[in-house]
Amino acid sequence: METKVWKVDKYVDKLESNPHIVDAAHFLRDNEVVALPTETVYGLGGNAESDEAVEKIYAAKGRPGDNPLIIHIADRAQLDQFVAEVPATAERLMDSFWPGPLTIIFKKKPGVLSEKATAGLESVAVRMPDHPVALALFRRCGLPIAAPSANSSGKPSPTTAAHVIDDLNGKIAGVLDAGPTGVGVESTVVDCSEGIPVILRPGGVTKEQLEAVIGEVRIDPALTKAEGTARPKAPGMKYRHYAPNAPLYLVSGTRAFLQRLVDEKRREGLRVGVLTTEEFTAEFSAEEVLACGRRAELGTVAASLYDTLRKFNQAGVDIIFSEMFPTTGVGLAIMNRLQKAAGNKIIKE
Repeated sequence: METKVWKVDKYVDKLESNPHIVDAAHFLRDNEVVALPTETVYGLGGNAESDEAVEKIYAAKGRPGDNPLIIHIADRAQLDQFVAEVPATAERLMDSFWPGPLTIIFKKKPGVLSEKATAGLESVAVRMPDHPVALALFRRCGLPIAAPSANSSGKPSPTTAAHVIDDLNGKIAGVLDAGPTGVGVESTVVDCSEGIPVILRPGGVTKEQLEAVIGEVRIDPALTKAEGTARPKAPGMKYRHYAPNAPLYLVSGTRAFLQRLVDEKRREGLRVGVLTTEEFTAEFSAEEVLACGRRAELGTVAASLYDTLRKFNQAGVDIIFSEMFPTTGVGLAIMNRLQKAAGNKIIKE
C-alpha cells in the first residue's frame, strides 16, 4: 500500500474544504485508516463504527485486541449517539478541558460502536482534541473516529509525521502532516463511569487541574504496577509501551551514581545513552547524552520525551540510563511513560 503524505497548514482558514482533508475524510469513510495530528501525539484514525476499519488499526500497529481505543469527536452532541449517560462530573470536566488533552470514560450505548474499538467493554473512552486539523477532519467525515497513537505498538509515540512514516509507511492510507505536536504525551484518561473519578492514565491535564474543577480524584493503583493480566479499561494500562530499541533503566540516585553505572557498562564495551535535561548534560560522559527539555520546566520534558527516545534508536546505543523526575503536575505523566518504557526497571543507589 502506498502511504500518502498530505501537508496541511493548521493556521489556514476553511480547513474543512482543504483538498487534503477532503481526501483524508474520503479514506476514513471508506474504512481506511489515516494518521492525523492532535495537540498531544499523532493518532491513527479509523471509523469507530466499523469492525473493518478498527481491525486495520490493530493490524497496522500490531496492537493487542484487548487494548481499547479512544473515540475522538468534534462536537459534544456526538456523545448522544453512543454514550448511555453523562455524569455531572463529566459535564464539568468537558466544560473546563474540552477541546483538550483529556479523555473521559463513560458507560456506552450498546450496538453503535464497533465492539472491537471498545475491546468488548461496557464503557467507552472519548475525547475532543484541541487541534484544528483533527477537528476539521472529524467534521468533514462526520464519524466518531477511533484513534490510538500512530506508531508500532510498544514503541515511542509519534510527535511528528516523520515518526509516523518511520513506523507505519506502507501500512496505512495516509498521514496528515501539520508539523510537530505540542503537549508531547498522550491525554489524561479519567474514568467517570462510576463513583469518584479515577485517573487511569496521567497525561496533559494534571491531577491538580482536575481536582480544582471537580474535587477529589483518585489515581488507579495499577499505574504503579508492572504488566497485569486483567483486561485494561484504557490504553496504556497493561502492556509495555513507549520503549526504545535498547533496554532503558531508570536511575534513582545522584548523577554521580548514574555516571558510575555508565562507566561500568562502557568498560564492558557497550555503547551507552543517558537521558537527562539541559541543565545537566555537561555532567555526563557517554556515547550519547541527550537533553530531554529543561528540568525546571517539566512541560518541556513531556514535549520532547518521545522524540528523545527515538533519537537513541538512531544513535544505535546498547543500553540507556535515565534520570527520574518529580511526580507532581505533568511529571506524573512523564514518569508513567518512562516506567512503561523501562518495563519498571529502576536502579536505586
